[in-house]
Amino acid sequence: MSLGEFLLVAVLALPAVGAVLVAVPPRERVARLVGTAVAALTLVGAVLLVFGDHGWFGYGPAPAVQPWHQLDLPWVPGLDLRFHLGVDGISWPLVVLTALLTLLCCGYTLWRVPAGGSGRALVALLLVVEVGILGTFLALDLVLFFAFFEVVLLPMYAIIAGWGGADRRRAARKFALYTLLGSVLLLVGVYVVVAAAGTADIVALTGGAGLSRGTQLAAFTLLGLAFAVKAPLWPLHSWLPDAHTQAPTVGSVILAGVLLKMGTYGLIRVAVGVAPEGARWAAPVLGVLAVAAILIGSLVCLAQDELKRLIAYSSVGHMGFVLLGVATLTATGIQAALIGNIAHGVITGLLFFLAGAVKDRTHTGALAELSGLRETAPRLAGLLGFAAVASLGLPGLAGFWGEAFAVFAAVRRGGPLWLTLAVLAAVGGALTAAYFLRLLRQVTHGRPSPVVGRLAPGLAGAELTAWAPLVLLALAVGLAPTLVLGLATGPVDALVGVLR
Repeated sequence: MSLGEFLLVAVLALPAVGAVLVAVPPRERVARLVGTAVAALTLVGAVLLVFGDHGWFGYGPAPAVQPWHQLDLPWVPGLDLRFHLGVDGISWPLVVLTALLTLLCCGYTLWRVPAGGSGRALVALLLVVEVGILGTFLALDLVLFFAFFEVVLLPMYAIIAGWGGADRRRAARKFALYTLLGSVLLLVGVYVVVAAAGTADIVALTGGAGLSRGTQLAAFTLLGLAFAVKAPLWPLHSWLPDAHTQAPTVGSVILAGVLLKMGTYGLIRVAVGVAPEGARWAAPVLGVLAVAAILIGSLVCLAQDELKRLIAYSSVGHMGFVLLGVATLTATGIQAALIGNIAHGVITGLLFFLAGAVKDRTHTGALAELSGLRETAPRLAGLLGFAAVASLGLPGLAGFWGEAFAVFAAVRRGGPLWLTLAVLAAVGGALTAAYFLRLLRQVTHGRPSPVVGRLAPGLAGAELTAWAPLVLLALAVGLAPTLVLGLATGPVDALVGVLR
């Protein structure tokens, strides 16, 4: 087994084994420490995956995908299904982001465990969710992709229902029902592709693999809708605000940071890659719905009066920019989607950490009750201000590139429809700035409210340890976007090549 094959297995096996190992130590804190150590080892393995022969990666007619590292073993020989894993410049940044956020969330439980259940159970569930998300990003077999896609459902349901807020069970049921709807559509879409092509290998399927136009249109419709639920795309987004609002802090961070990216990654890797004719046919509809998500999400945020709910609806708008980039089917647009994915994961993960800290201290998320934060807790207010301006797309921070590139890609696509969508998306960007500035005015400025007036000015060391990597990444990706885009340039250009 080569080093690359070993690392592919390790990043999936470590969290799976870790989820079992946290049950062994008799002491609760030791169990959480074991889970955190396993998450740290998984992050090391994920980072090491970057070392490979990047020069020969690309999309082409035969074979369609050539990853840096891959593992291809028989899985169900009778059905010609294979345990096929691989990593490339499109998936690797998301693999590292998943491993990083899981480590930060597991480490956060060493300091604070939300009410509702044991800390060891929460850490075990976080590690199982990590297995599902990482497997989704690494799978190069459609059936294996579907299997990993489904692994996430039950543990995330349990996290929301077990450690969430007062209305957690309703929010968890809504999350599960919407996700099951997407799963059914995904399963049918996978069946349509595999039955028509005679293979489930994404490597062979990328570019259409001789699928008829009718099959590609049907497959993209089913797969696109399935991934739109997870992304989420308006109007299939209504599960997201409830899930975010009721989930514990670590659940919200994983939901926003990487779980939504399963939808956008699947759209790029599977729906667009496997059914390019379907993608070209549906691109205008996807673009219109993406811009609708940007505008509607922004307008709802302007009227929102609850902190976590505002951040949740902001995700609808930000993911709208990601989906607009994908809809253009251009190299610039898909690059915008890739860096927008990473930026949203980093910045919104930080925002939910900060929102959780505010709610834990004040026991409320009502914006009207949170005024004057900078007077009593200036460090927390400063970090919230940094995360807000990063999320609104300030140049020099990570949030700028995805939104700017998505609008630019729509302009470059040309034609009345795409120019109109670009203008409306730019208006949505201005509305994003408006609602985040409104948030800062209400929460950080003014006279301290009674609940804010009682706050201590300091921050816990565990909080700073969890938040510092996200602050640094928001700066690093904003100042050097090539950290994300450099490795993806070749595969994106080649993917666009098979779309023509």
